[in-house]
Amino acid sequence: MSLTDIAQRIGTTSFQCLVTGLVLSSLLVGCSSTKSSDVRVVDGGSAAAKRPAVTTGQYVVRKGDTLFSIAFRYGWDYKALAARNNIPAPYTIRPGQTIRFDGRSGSTSNQTVTSSTTTTSSSGKLTVTRSPASGSSAGTKSAAPSVANKSASAPLPPAGPAPKGWGWPSNGILIGKFSSNGSLNKGIDIAGDLGQPVLAASDGTVVYAGSGLRGYGELVIIKHSDTYVSAYGHNRRLLVREGQQVKVGQTIAEMGSTGTDRVKLHFEIRRQGKPVDPLQFLPAR
Repeated sequence: MSLTDIAQRIGTTSFQCLVTGLVLSSLLVGCSSTKSSDVRVVDGGSAAAKRPAVTTGQYVVRKGDTLFSIAFRYGWDYKALAARNNIPAPYTIRPGQTIRFDGRSGSTSNQTVTSSTTTTSSSGKLTVTRSPASGSSAGTKSAAPSVANKSASAPLPPAGPAPKGWGWPSNGILIGKFSSNGSLNKGIDIAGDLGQPVLAASDGTVVYAGSGLRGYGELVIIKHSDTYVSAYGHNRRLLVREGQQVKVGQTIAEMGSTGTDRVKLHFEIRRQGKPVDPLQFLPAR
């Protein structure tokens, strides 16, 4: 049957609708044929990866927190955060202690915190202190004690040399790349199978092993030097403990999907608390 016969049988208007539908269907098929290898997948599910460095307010330490995990969470170098709060090595902190990001001391400052803000702080969330109107103290009480700060503007020490002999933290397909834009990915993402070994990327000491950092799931942080740390997120099971010495290539966890929507490893390298592109350190493959 010819197109003319079809048009005569169903009418001109109906024929035009039929042709339009066929054209649209062809366009949709063409779009769906795009090669998946041309699409770059970025891990957008990590709330922590979207949080910029915090320079105001305070944090009240919860059970399980370490200075390293707090510094990592809020974009700080752990030594700079320790200096700001006058915390000496080995950087021991305790639940209920106030860690400040603004260089002020809760024990000596005139700042006060409203009772509602204090309640929020006790749950371990980031809070910003507020000053009452001049001469007024109703409905407020002193901020939680914190260590006196004597070096609020202490500069960071010069960045030391990067550790040698980095290795890939896992075998698998690279599905997410680093972005220097703070609102995007602060590391790389590697796809794999549930339970697949996650490896230490360089020699170092485990300074955090837990699930207290929102958006990272079961997380391991390894300190490689006073300048560099690496992080391994979304694991199914952690195989190391805090304080443990590890070697490059050692299995530290099993790959999983905690804190995300698929099985993968989220891997970061931070220099003085700031994320850097891991691909600059890892060997080509």
